[in-house]
Amino acid sequence: MEFSEHIRTANVENVVLRQPFHPSTKGTLCITGHHLIFSDRESQSCRQVLLLLRNIDAIEKSVENLLGNSGLLSSARWKERAPEPSSGTLTIKCKDLCVFQLDIPGMEQCLNIAHSIEALSSMNEVADMYPFFHRPHDASLQDQWGLSSPQHQYHQMEALQRDRWRLSDVNRDHTVCPSYPPTVLVPRAVSDEVLLKVARFRQAGRLPVLCYHHRKNGKVIMRSSQPLTGANRKRCQEDELLLQAVIDGSDKGYIIDTRSSQQALQARMTGGGFESKSSYPGWTRLHRQMEKGKALQESLIKVVEACGDQTNSMDRWLSKLENSKWLFHVQTALSTAGLLAECVERDGHSVLVHGSEGTDCTLLISTLAQLIMDPSCRTLEGFLTLLEREWVQGGHPFQQRCARSAHSHARLQQEAPVFLLLLDCVGQLCYQFPLALGFSEALLLRLATEAYASDCGTFLCNSDRERCAMGVKEKTHCLFQALLKPERRELYSNPLYESTELAIWPSVHPQSLQLWRGFFLRWSQQGRHLEEAHDEMRNMICQWGRAAAQHVIGYAGLWAIYCRVSSVYPPLP
Repeated sequence: MEFSEHIRTANVENVVLRQPFHPSTKGTLCITGHHLIFSDRESQSCRQVLLLLRNIDAIEKSVENLLGNSGLLSSARWKERAPEPSSGTLTIKCKDLCVFQLDIPGMEQCLNIAHSIEALSSMNEVADMYPFFHRPHDASLQDQWGLSSPQHQYHQMEALQRDRWRLSDVNRDHTVCPSYPPTVLVPRAVSDEVLLKVARFRQAGRLPVLCYHHRKNGKVIMRSSQPLTGANRKRCQEDELLLQAVIDGSDKGYIIDTRSSQQALQARMTGGGFESKSSYPGWTRLHRQMEKGKALQESLIKVVEACGDQTNSMDRWLSKLENSKWLFHVQTALSTAGLLAECVERDGHSVLVHGSEGTDCTLLISTLAQLIMDPSCRTLEGFLTLLEREWVQGGHPFQQRCARSAHSHARLQQEAPVFLLLLDCVGQLCYQFPLALGFSEALLLRLATEAYASDCGTFLCNSDRERCAMGVKEKTHCLFQALLKPERRELYSNPLYESTELAIWPSVHPQSLQLWRGFFLRWSQQGRHLEEAHDEMRNMICQWGRAAAQHVIGYAGLWAIYCRVSSVYPPLP
Protein backbone atom coordinates (compact mmCIF):
# COMPACT_ATOMS: atom_id res chain seq x y z
CA MET A 1 0.00 0.00 0.00
CA GLU A 2 1.26 3.47 -0.87
CA PHE A 3 1.83 5.93 1.98
CA SER A 4 -0.42 8.43 0.19
CA GLU A 5 -3.42 6.17 0.73
CA HIS A 6 -3.15 6.81 4.46
CA ILE A 7 -2.76 10.58 4.15
CA ARG A 8 -6.19 12.22 3.96
CA THR A 9 -4.90 15.73 4.60
CA ALA A 10 -1.25 16.44 3.90
CA ASN A 11 -0.99 20.11 4.92
CA VAL A 12 -2.85 22.34 7.35
CA GLU A 13 -2.23 26.06 7.86
CA ASN A 14 -2.63 28.05 11.07
CA VAL A 15 -1.86 25.13 13.38
CA VAL A 16 -0.76 26.06 16.90
CA LEU A 17 2.03 23.97 18.44
CA ARG A 18 2.25 23.77 22.24
CA GLN A 19 5.48 22.06 23.25
CA PRO A 20 7.44 21.84 26.54
CA PHE A 21 9.95 24.68 27.09
CA HIS A 22 8.76 26.65 24.05
CA PRO A 23 6.14 29.37 23.61
CA SER A 24 3.05 28.48 21.60
CA THR A 25 3.74 28.87 17.89
CA LYS A 26 1.44 29.12 14.87
CA GLY A 27 2.58 27.56 11.63
CA THR A 28 2.06 24.89 8.96
CA LEU A 29 1.64 21.20 9.73
CA CYS A 30 2.65 18.63 7.13
CA ILE A 31 2.24 14.83 7.20
CA THR A 32 4.53 12.66 5.06
CA GLY A 33 4.91 8.90 4.86
CA HIS A 34 7.31 8.88 7.82
CA HIS A 35 7.33 12.29 9.47
CA LEU A 36 5.21 14.92 11.14
CA ILE A 37 6.65 18.32 10.19
CA PHE A 38 5.72 21.61 11.80
CA SER A 39 7.17 24.78 10.30
CA ASP A 40 6.89 28.38 11.41
CA ARG A 41 8.64 30.56 8.87
CA GLU A 42 6.96 33.83 9.78
CA SER A 43 8.58 34.37 13.18
CA GLN A 44 12.20 35.40 13.60
CA SER A 45 13.17 31.97 14.94
CA CYS A 46 11.94 30.11 11.85
CA ARG A 47 11.16 27.20 14.12
CA GLN A 48 10.77 23.71 12.66
CA VAL A 49 9.87 20.40 14.29
CA LEU A 50 10.62 17.09 12.55
CA LEU A 51 9.19 14.01 14.28
CA LEU A 52 9.34 10.41 13.12
CA LEU A 53 5.78 9.08 13.10
CA ARG A 54 7.17 5.81 14.42
CA ASN A 55 7.98 7.69 17.63
CA ILE A 56 4.29 8.40 18.32
CA ASP A 57 2.83 6.10 20.95
CA ALA A 58 -0.69 7.49 21.36
CA ILE A 59 -3.00 10.32 20.23
CA GLU A 60 -5.75 11.90 22.25
CA LYS A 61 -8.37 14.00 20.46
CA SER A 62 -10.47 16.81 21.92
CA VAL A 63 -12.76 19.35 20.27
CA GLU A 64 -14.12 22.77 21.08
CA ASN A 65 -17.42 23.69 19.47
CA LEU A 66 -18.77 27.11 18.66
CA LEU A 67 -20.50 27.34 22.05
CA GLY A 68 -17.20 26.85 23.86
CA ASN A 69 -17.86 23.31 25.12
CA SER A 70 -14.96 20.91 24.95
CA GLY A 71 -14.16 17.29 25.68
CA LEU A 72 -12.33 14.13 24.68
CA LEU A 73 -14.08 12.10 21.99
CA SER A 74 -13.53 8.96 20.00
CA SER A 75 -13.34 9.33 16.23
CA ALA A 76 -16.82 7.79 15.77
CA ARG A 77 -18.53 10.03 18.34
CA TRP A 78 -16.66 13.03 16.99
CA LYS A 79 -18.32 12.64 13.59
CA GLU A 80 -21.77 12.52 15.17
CA ARG A 81 -21.30 15.55 17.40
CA ALA A 82 -23.16 18.79 16.64
CA PRO A 83 -22.78 21.68 16.22
CA GLU A 84 -19.67 21.70 14.01
CA PRO A 85 -16.53 22.26 16.12
CA SER A 86 -14.46 25.27 15.22
CA SER A 87 -11.19 23.61 16.21
CA GLY A 88 -9.70 20.40 17.49
CA THR A 89 -6.70 19.57 19.62
CA LEU A 90 -4.46 16.56 19.21
CA THR A 91 -2.32 15.56 22.17
CA ILE A 92 0.64 13.64 20.80
CA LYS A 93 2.34 11.26 23.25
CA CYS A 94 5.69 9.96 22.08
CA LYS A 95 7.62 6.82 22.90
CA ASP A 96 10.46 8.94 24.27
CA LEU A 97 7.86 10.32 26.75
CA CYS A 98 7.60 13.76 25.13
CA VAL A 99 4.03 15.12 25.09
CA PHE A 100 2.87 18.09 22.99
CA GLN A 101 -0.35 19.50 21.55
CA LEU A 102 -1.50 20.62 18.12
CA ASP A 103 -4.49 22.98 17.85
CA ILE A 104 -5.91 22.37 14.37
CA PRO A 105 -8.64 24.56 12.83
CA GLY A 106 -11.68 22.59 11.62
CA MET A 107 -13.02 19.24 12.75
CA GLU A 108 -12.53 17.45 9.43
CA GLN A 109 -8.91 18.47 9.04
CA CYS A 110 -8.15 17.56 12.63
CA LEU A 111 -9.80 14.17 12.26
CA ASN A 112 -7.97 13.50 9.00
CA ILE A 113 -4.62 14.36 10.54
CA ALA A 114 -5.33 12.08 13.51
CA HIS A 115 -6.31 9.21 11.20
CA SER A 116 -3.17 9.65 9.10
CA ILE A 117 -0.88 9.69 12.13
CA GLU A 118 -2.52 6.64 13.69
CA ALA A 119 -2.29 4.64 10.46
CA LEU A 120 1.26 5.59 9.52
CA SER A 121 2.72 5.31 13.03
CA SER A 122 1.46 1.75 13.46
CA MET A 123 2.68 0.28 10.14
CA ASN A 124 4.57 -2.93 10.88
CA GLU A 125 6.01 -3.80 7.48
CA VAL A 126 9.76 -3.55 7.96
CA ALA A 127 10.43 -2.62 4.33
CA ASP A 128 8.16 0.43 4.69
CA MET A 129 10.01 1.83 7.71
CA TYR A 130 12.06 4.98 7.45
CA PRO A 131 15.57 3.47 7.78
CA PHE A 132 15.14 2.06 4.26
CA PHE A 133 14.55 5.59 2.95
CA HIS A 134 17.03 7.52 5.11
CA ARG A 135 20.04 8.73 3.13
CA PRO A 136 22.26 11.07 5.20
CA HIS A 137 24.70 13.27 3.33
CA ASP A 138 27.66 12.17 5.46
CA ALA A 139 27.29 8.40 5.01
CA SER A 140 27.13 5.82 2.25
CA LEU A 141 25.50 2.40 2.06
CA GLN A 142 28.92 1.10 1.10
CA ASP A 143 30.30 2.08 4.52
CA GLN A 144 31.15 -0.65 7.00
CA TRP A 145 28.03 -1.91 8.81
CA GLY A 146 28.56 -2.78 12.43
CA LEU A 147 31.48 -2.75 14.82
CA SER A 148 32.20 -6.39 15.61
CA SER A 149 31.68 -10.01 14.64
CA PRO A 150 32.30 -13.43 16.19
CA GLN A 151 35.46 -13.63 14.08
CA HIS A 152 36.74 -10.38 15.59
CA GLN A 153 35.87 -11.58 19.09
CA TYR A 154 37.73 -14.86 18.48
CA HIS A 155 40.89 -13.15 17.25
CA GLN A 156 40.90 -10.92 20.32
CA MET A 157 41.34 -13.99 22.53
CA GLU A 158 44.73 -14.87 23.88
CA ALA A 159 46.45 -17.59 21.85
CA LEU A 160 46.15 -20.02 24.75
CA GLN A 161 42.41 -19.44 24.90
CA ARG A 162 41.94 -19.92 21.17
CA ASP A 163 43.23 -23.47 21.56
CA ARG A 164 40.05 -24.33 23.52
CA TRP A 165 37.53 -22.54 21.30
CA ARG A 166 36.61 -22.41 17.66
CA LEU A 167 34.37 -20.60 15.21
CA SER A 168 31.52 -22.72 13.87
CA ASP A 169 29.38 -21.84 10.85
CA VAL A 170 26.80 -24.48 11.75
CA ASN A 171 24.17 -21.71 11.63
CA ARG A 172 25.34 -20.27 8.30
CA ASP A 173 21.84 -20.32 6.75
CA HIS A 174 20.01 -19.55 10.04
CA THR A 175 18.19 -22.89 9.97
CA VAL A 176 19.67 -24.06 13.27
CA CYS A 177 18.82 -20.90 15.21
CA PRO A 178 17.07 -17.90 13.59
CA SER A 179 18.15 -15.52 16.36
CA TYR A 180 21.88 -16.36 16.31
CA PRO A 181 24.39 -14.99 13.77
CA PRO A 182 25.71 -17.39 11.10
CA THR A 183 28.94 -17.93 13.03
CA VAL A 184 29.15 -18.77 16.73
CA LEU A 185 31.92 -19.47 19.24
CA VAL A 186 31.86 -22.97 20.77
CA PRO A 187 34.28 -25.37 22.49
CA ARG A 188 36.84 -26.79 20.07
CA ALA A 189 36.19 -30.31 21.36
CA VAL A 190 32.56 -30.22 20.15
CA SER A 191 31.82 -31.00 16.49
CA ASP A 192 29.11 -29.44 14.34
CA GLU A 193 27.20 -32.73 14.38
CA VAL A 194 27.02 -32.51 18.15
CA LEU A 195 25.97 -28.85 17.95
CA LEU A 196 23.01 -29.76 15.73
CA LYS A 197 21.73 -32.21 18.33
CA VAL A 198 22.29 -29.71 21.14
CA ALA A 199 20.31 -27.07 19.22
CA ARG A 200 17.35 -29.44 18.93
CA PHE A 201 17.47 -29.86 22.71
CA ARG A 202 17.38 -26.10 23.42
CA GLN A 203 14.36 -23.84 22.92
CA ALA A 204 14.38 -22.10 19.51
CA GLY A 205 17.75 -23.69 18.77
CA ARG A 206 19.63 -21.35 21.10
CA LEU A 207 22.44 -23.73 22.03
CA PRO A 208 25.08 -22.61 24.58
CA VAL A 209 27.55 -20.25 22.87
CA LEU A 210 30.41 -18.17 24.22
CA CYS A 211 29.72 -14.47 24.71
CA TYR A 212 32.62 -13.45 26.99
CA HIS A 213 36.02 -14.74 28.02
CA HIS A 214 37.95 -13.34 30.96
CA ARG A 215 41.36 -12.17 29.82
CA LYS A 216 43.16 -13.00 33.08
CA ASN A 217 41.71 -16.28 34.31
CA GLY A 218 40.33 -17.64 31.03
CA LYS A 219 36.84 -18.33 32.42
CA VAL A 220 33.85 -17.67 30.18
CA ILE A 221 30.21 -16.64 30.11
CA MET A 222 28.00 -18.80 27.94
CA ARG A 223 24.36 -18.04 27.11
CA SER A 224 21.54 -20.16 25.76
CA SER A 225 17.83 -20.88 26.13
CA GLN A 226 16.30 -23.48 28.45
CA PRO A 227 16.80 -27.20 27.79
CA LEU A 228 13.71 -29.05 26.55
CA THR A 229 13.68 -31.75 29.21
CA GLY A 230 9.90 -31.81 29.51
CA ALA A 231 7.80 -33.69 32.03
CA ASN A 232 9.65 -36.93 31.23
CA ARG A 233 13.00 -35.36 32.14
CA LYS A 234 14.60 -36.10 28.80
CA ARG A 235 18.37 -36.01 28.55
CA CYS A 236 20.70 -35.03 25.75
CA GLN A 237 24.18 -36.52 25.99
CA GLU A 238 25.48 -34.05 23.41
CA ASP A 239 24.28 -31.11 25.53
CA GLU A 240 25.93 -32.59 28.60
CA LEU A 241 29.13 -33.12 26.59
CA LEU A 242 29.18 -29.49 25.42
CA LEU A 243 28.82 -28.09 28.93
CA GLN A 244 31.42 -30.51 30.25
CA ALA A 245 33.80 -29.26 27.56
CA VAL A 246 33.25 -25.69 28.78
CA ILE A 247 34.61 -26.50 32.24
CA ASP A 248 37.21 -28.84 30.77
CA GLY A 249 36.38 -31.80 32.99
CA SER A 250 38.43 -30.66 35.98
CA ASP A 251 36.60 -27.54 37.03
CA LYS A 252 33.10 -26.66 38.11
CA GLY A 253 30.70 -24.12 36.68
CA TYR A 254 27.54 -22.23 37.58
CA ILE A 255 24.22 -22.04 35.78
CA ILE A 256 22.35 -18.80 36.52
CA ASP A 257 18.68 -19.31 35.67
CA THR A 258 16.72 -16.04 35.50
CA ARG A 259 13.57 -17.86 36.66
CA SER A 260 12.60 -18.94 40.13
CA SER A 261 13.00 -22.64 40.91
CA GLN A 262 9.21 -22.94 40.91
CA GLN A 263 8.95 -21.36 37.45
CA ALA A 264 11.63 -23.70 36.15
CA LEU A 265 9.73 -26.71 37.50
CA GLN A 266 6.50 -25.48 35.93
CA ALA A 267 8.28 -25.06 32.59
CA ARG A 268 8.68 -28.83 32.44
CA MET A 269 4.92 -29.17 32.06
CA THR A 270 5.07 -27.20 28.80
CA GLY A 271 8.14 -28.95 27.39
CA GLY A 272 10.84 -26.76 28.90
CA GLY A 273 12.97 -27.42 31.95
CA PHE A 274 16.40 -27.02 33.51
CA GLU A 275 19.71 -28.82 33.92
CA SER A 276 19.46 -31.43 36.69
CA LYS A 277 22.35 -32.05 39.05
CA SER A 278 22.48 -35.74 38.13
CA SER A 279 22.87 -35.03 34.40
CA TYR A 280 25.26 -32.09 34.79
CA PRO A 281 27.38 -33.04 37.84
CA GLY A 282 30.01 -30.35 37.25
CA TRP A 283 27.49 -27.52 37.32
CA THR A 284 25.74 -25.78 40.20
CA ARG A 285 22.38 -24.17 39.39
CA LEU A 286 21.45 -20.77 40.88
CA HIS A 287 17.95 -19.33 40.43
CA ARG A 288 17.43 -15.56 40.37
CA GLN A 289 13.91 -14.60 39.34
CA MET A 290 13.70 -11.61 37.00
CA GLU A 291 10.45 -10.17 35.71
CA LYS A 292 9.93 -9.66 32.00
CA GLY A 293 7.10 -9.28 29.51
CA LYS A 294 3.81 -7.88 30.74
CA ALA A 295 4.96 -7.29 34.33
CA LEU A 296 7.89 -5.18 33.17
CA GLN A 297 5.78 -3.22 30.67
CA GLU A 298 3.17 -2.43 33.32
CA SER A 299 5.95 -1.31 35.66
CA LEU A 300 7.13 1.18 33.02
CA ILE A 301 3.59 2.49 32.52
CA LYS A 302 3.20 3.08 36.25
CA VAL A 303 6.50 4.88 36.75
CA VAL A 304 5.85 7.13 33.74
CA GLU A 305 2.38 7.91 35.07
CA ALA A 306 3.85 8.80 38.47
CA CYS A 307 6.47 11.08 36.93
CA GLY A 308 3.90 12.82 34.76
CA ASP A 309 1.51 13.67 37.59
CA GLN A 310 2.39 17.20 38.71
CA THR A 311 -0.23 17.16 41.49
CA ASN A 312 1.50 14.51 43.57
CA SER A 313 2.22 15.20 47.23
CA MET A 314 5.47 13.78 48.58
CA ASP A 315 3.70 10.79 50.16
CA ARG A 316 1.70 10.08 47.02
CA TRP A 317 4.78 10.42 44.79
CA LEU A 318 6.84 8.01 46.89
CA SER A 319 3.92 5.58 47.06
CA LYS A 320 3.47 5.61 43.28
CA LEU A 321 7.18 5.18 42.69
CA GLU A 322 7.30 2.20 45.04
CA ASN A 323 4.16 0.62 43.57
CA SER A 324 5.59 0.83 40.06
CA LYS A 325 8.40 -1.55 41.17
CA TRP A 326 10.68 -0.07 38.51
CA LEU A 327 13.57 0.49 40.90
CA PHE A 328 13.03 -3.03 42.21
CA HIS A 329 13.61 -4.34 38.66
CA VAL A 330 16.75 -2.18 38.43
CA GLN A 331 17.98 -3.58 41.74
CA THR A 332 17.28 -7.19 40.70
CA ALA A 333 19.10 -6.77 37.39
CA LEU A 334 22.19 -5.20 38.97
CA SER A 335 22.21 -7.77 41.78
CA THR A 336 22.00 -10.73 39.39
CA ALA A 337 24.65 -9.23 37.11
CA GLY A 338 26.86 -8.73 40.15
CA LEU A 339 26.43 -12.39 41.06
CA LEU A 340 27.42 -13.42 37.54
CA ALA A 341 30.48 -11.17 37.60
CA GLU A 342 31.46 -12.47 41.04
CA CYS A 343 31.35 -16.09 39.85
CA VAL A 344 33.72 -15.29 36.98
CA GLU A 345 35.92 -12.50 38.39
CA ARG A 346 36.31 -13.44 42.05
CA ASP A 347 35.55 -17.17 42.21
CA GLY A 348 37.16 -18.05 38.89
CA HIS A 349 34.38 -20.23 37.46
CA SER A 350 32.66 -20.30 34.09
CA VAL A 351 28.93 -19.53 33.95
CA LEU A 352 26.02 -20.46 31.70
CA VAL A 353 23.14 -17.95 31.74
CA HIS A 354 19.61 -18.61 30.51
CA GLY A 355 15.96 -18.18 31.34
CA SER A 356 13.30 -19.49 29.02
CA GLU A 357 13.99 -18.04 25.56
CA GLY A 358 17.32 -16.47 26.45
CA THR A 359 16.62 -13.30 24.47
CA ASP A 360 15.74 -10.85 27.26
CA CYS A 361 16.98 -11.12 30.86
CA THR A 362 19.84 -13.38 29.76
CA LEU A 363 21.21 -10.60 27.55
CA LEU A 364 20.54 -8.00 30.24
CA ILE A 365 22.66 -9.55 32.98
CA SER A 366 25.34 -10.77 30.57
CA THR A 367 25.83 -7.21 29.31
CA LEU A 368 25.92 -5.68 32.79
CA ALA A 369 28.36 -8.31 34.06
CA GLN A 370 30.76 -7.54 31.22
CA LEU A 371 30.56 -3.82 32.03
CA ILE A 372 31.36 -4.60 35.66
CA MET A 373 34.39 -6.76 34.84
CA ASP A 374 35.89 -5.59 31.57
CA PRO A 375 37.35 -2.08 31.13
CA SER A 376 37.35 -2.47 27.33
CA CYS A 377 33.53 -2.55 27.43
CA ARG A 378 33.40 0.80 29.25
CA THR A 379 34.79 2.98 26.47
CA LEU A 380 32.38 4.62 24.04
CA GLU A 381 33.27 2.27 21.19
CA GLY A 382 33.57 -0.72 23.50
CA PHE A 383 30.09 -0.17 24.94
CA LEU A 384 28.49 0.12 21.50
CA THR A 385 30.35 -3.00 20.40
CA LEU A 386 29.04 -4.81 23.48
CA LEU A 387 25.46 -3.78 22.66
CA GLU A 388 25.82 -4.95 19.09
CA ARG A 389 27.26 -8.31 20.13
CA GLU A 390 24.86 -9.06 22.98
CA TRP A 391 21.61 -7.47 21.80
CA VAL A 392 21.64 -7.17 18.01
CA GLN A 393 23.65 -10.28 17.17
CA GLY A 394 22.46 -11.96 20.38
CA GLY A 395 18.87 -12.03 19.16
CA HIS A 396 16.84 -9.54 21.21
CA PRO A 397 13.46 -9.10 19.41
CA PHE A 398 13.54 -5.30 19.22
CA GLN A 399 10.56 -4.94 16.90
CA GLN A 400 8.28 -6.88 19.25
CA ARG A 401 9.60 -5.49 22.54
CA CYS A 402 9.69 -1.84 21.42
CA ALA A 403 6.45 -1.75 19.42
CA ARG A 404 4.79 0.36 22.14
CA SER A 405 6.01 2.45 25.04
CA ALA A 406 4.31 3.75 28.19
CA HIS A 407 1.52 5.89 26.69
CA SER A 408 -0.08 3.42 24.29
CA HIS A 409 -3.71 2.45 24.82
CA ALA A 410 -3.30 -0.70 22.70
CA ARG A 411 -3.58 -4.09 24.32
CA LEU A 412 -0.21 -5.44 25.43
CA GLN A 413 1.20 -8.19 23.26
CA GLN A 414 4.93 -8.88 23.36
CA GLU A 415 6.12 -5.43 24.41
CA ALA A 416 8.64 -5.22 27.27
CA PRO A 417 11.18 -2.47 28.05
CA VAL A 418 14.08 -4.84 28.69
CA PHE A 419 16.54 -2.74 26.70
CA LEU A 420 15.36 0.40 28.48
CA LEU A 421 15.93 -1.38 31.80
CA LEU A 422 19.49 -2.15 30.68
CA LEU A 423 20.12 1.53 29.90
CA ASP A 424 18.72 2.52 33.30
CA CYS A 425 21.07 0.04 35.01
CA VAL A 426 24.02 1.40 33.03
CA GLY A 427 22.97 4.87 34.15
CA GLN A 428 23.16 3.67 37.75
CA LEU A 429 26.75 2.52 37.08
CA CYS A 430 27.52 5.95 35.59
CA TYR A 431 26.25 7.62 38.74
CA GLN A 432 28.09 5.33 41.16
CA PHE A 433 31.35 5.34 39.15
CA PRO A 434 31.57 8.79 37.52
CA LEU A 435 35.10 8.32 36.19
CA ALA A 436 34.97 4.67 35.10
CA LEU A 437 32.77 4.81 31.99
CA GLY A 438 33.83 6.59 28.83
CA PHE A 439 30.36 7.57 27.62
CA SER A 440 27.81 10.07 28.85
CA GLU A 441 24.15 9.98 29.78
CA ALA A 442 23.43 11.65 26.45
CA LEU A 443 24.37 8.39 24.75
CA LEU A 444 21.98 6.39 26.93
CA LEU A 445 19.15 8.81 26.16
CA ARG A 446 19.90 8.64 22.44
CA LEU A 447 19.85 4.83 22.52
CA ALA A 448 16.59 4.82 24.48
CA THR A 449 14.98 6.92 21.74
CA GLU A 450 16.53 5.03 18.82
CA ALA A 451 15.35 1.64 20.09
CA TYR A 452 11.73 2.75 19.63
CA ALA A 453 12.08 4.93 16.53
CA SER A 454 15.22 5.39 14.47
CA ASP A 455 16.60 6.71 11.20
CA CYS A 456 19.00 3.75 11.14
CA GLY A 457 18.42 0.03 10.72
CA THR A 458 20.34 -1.30 13.74
CA PHE A 459 17.27 -2.04 15.86
CA LEU A 460 14.99 -3.24 13.06
CA CYS A 461 13.48 -6.75 13.06
CA ASN A 462 13.52 -9.44 15.74
CA SER A 463 16.45 -11.62 14.72
CA ASP A 464 19.54 -11.87 12.58
CA ARG A 465 17.68 -14.05 10.07
CA GLU A 466 15.00 -11.39 9.61
CA ARG A 467 17.60 -8.66 9.12
CA CYS A 468 19.39 -10.75 6.50
CA ALA A 469 16.14 -11.54 4.69
CA MET A 470 15.20 -7.83 4.57
CA GLY A 471 18.69 -6.73 3.49
CA VAL A 472 19.02 -4.41 6.48
CA LYS A 473 22.82 -4.26 6.30
CA GLU A 474 22.77 -3.50 2.58
CA LYS A 475 19.87 -1.02 2.51
CA THR A 476 20.10 0.91 5.79
CA HIS A 477 22.72 2.71 7.85
CA CYS A 478 24.27 1.50 11.10
CA LEU A 479 23.42 3.58 14.17
CA PHE A 480 26.59 2.63 16.05
CA GLN A 481 28.82 3.77 13.20
CA ALA A 482 26.91 7.06 13.07
CA LEU A 483 27.37 7.65 16.82
CA LEU A 484 31.13 7.19 16.49
CA LYS A 485 31.62 9.88 13.86
CA PRO A 486 34.10 12.53 15.09
CA GLU A 487 31.50 15.30 15.28
CA ARG A 488 29.35 13.20 17.64
CA ARG A 489 32.04 11.63 19.82
CA GLU A 490 32.40 14.72 22.00
CA LEU A 491 28.67 14.85 22.74
CA TYR A 492 28.51 11.20 23.77
CA SER A 493 31.84 10.97 25.63
CA ASN A 494 32.29 11.37 29.37
CA PRO A 495 34.71 14.30 29.89
CA LEU A 496 35.65 12.91 33.34
CA TYR A 497 36.57 9.44 32.08
CA GLU A 498 39.70 7.79 33.47
CA SER A 499 40.32 4.20 32.47
CA THR A 500 40.76 1.64 35.25
CA GLU A 501 41.56 -2.06 35.08
CA LEU A 502 39.59 -2.70 38.26
CA ALA A 503 36.12 -4.20 38.29
CA ILE A 504 33.36 -1.78 39.27
CA TRP A 505 31.03 -3.44 41.77
CA PRO A 506 27.69 -1.62 41.93
CA SER A 507 25.88 -1.06 45.21
CA VAL A 508 22.31 -2.34 45.09
CA HIS A 509 21.23 -0.92 48.45
CA PRO A 510 17.99 1.07 48.07
CA GLN A 511 19.80 4.26 49.13
CA SER A 512 22.26 3.81 46.26
CA LEU A 513 19.69 3.57 43.47
CA GLN A 514 18.07 6.60 41.87
CA LEU A 515 15.23 7.26 39.52
CA TRP A 516 16.69 7.88 36.08
CA ARG A 517 15.75 11.55 35.97
CA GLY A 518 17.45 12.13 32.63
CA PHE A 519 14.88 9.86 30.99
CA PHE A 520 11.75 9.88 33.14
CA LEU A 521 11.87 13.62 33.90
CA ARG A 522 13.40 14.55 30.57
CA TRP A 523 10.49 16.73 29.46
CA SER A 524 9.67 18.27 32.84
CA GLN A 525 10.84 21.64 34.09
CA GLN A 526 13.13 19.88 36.57
CA GLY A 527 14.67 17.87 33.78
CA ARG A 528 15.24 21.04 31.81
CA HIS A 529 17.21 22.60 34.68
CA LEU A 530 19.35 19.49 34.96
CA GLU A 531 20.09 19.47 31.25
CA GLU A 532 21.24 23.08 31.48
CA ALA A 533 23.57 22.11 34.35
CA HIS A 534 25.04 19.33 32.23
CA ASP A 535 25.65 21.74 29.35
CA GLU A 536 27.29 24.17 31.77
CA MET A 537 29.80 21.55 32.84
CA ARG A 538 30.61 20.52 29.28
CA ASN A 539 31.07 24.13 28.19
CA MET A 540 33.31 24.77 31.20
CA ILE A 541 35.55 21.87 30.27
CA CYS A 542 35.65 22.90 26.60
CA GLN A 543 36.53 26.48 27.54
CA TRP A 544 39.04 25.86 30.32
CA GLY A 545 40.20 22.35 29.62
CA ARG A 546 39.62 19.44 31.93
CA ALA A 547 42.67 19.98 34.13
CA ALA A 548 41.89 23.66 34.72
CA ALA A 549 38.23 22.95 35.50
CA GLN A 550 39.23 20.32 38.03
CA HIS A 551 41.67 22.74 39.63
CA VAL A 552 39.04 25.46 40.00
CA ILE A 553 36.05 23.49 41.31
CA GLY A 554 37.45 19.99 41.85
CA TYR A 555 36.15 16.56 40.85
CA ALA A 556 33.23 16.80 43.24
CA GLY A 557 32.05 20.05 41.71
CA LEU A 558 32.34 18.77 38.17
CA TRP A 559 30.53 15.57 39.03
CA ALA A 560 27.77 17.42 40.87
CA ILE A 561 27.06 19.29 37.66
CA TYR A 562 27.57 16.23 35.47
CA CYS A 563 25.11 14.16 37.50
CA ARG A 564 22.72 17.10 37.39
CA VAL A 565 22.49 17.18 41.16
CA SER A 566 22.32 20.51 42.99
CA SER A 567 21.20 21.85 46.32
CA VAL A 568 17.80 22.73 44.87
CA TYR A 569 17.29 19.25 43.40
CA PRO A 570 18.59 16.62 45.84
CA PRO A 571 18.55 12.86 45.15
CA LEU A 572 15.18 11.22 45.54
CA PRO A 573 14.72 9.01 48.63
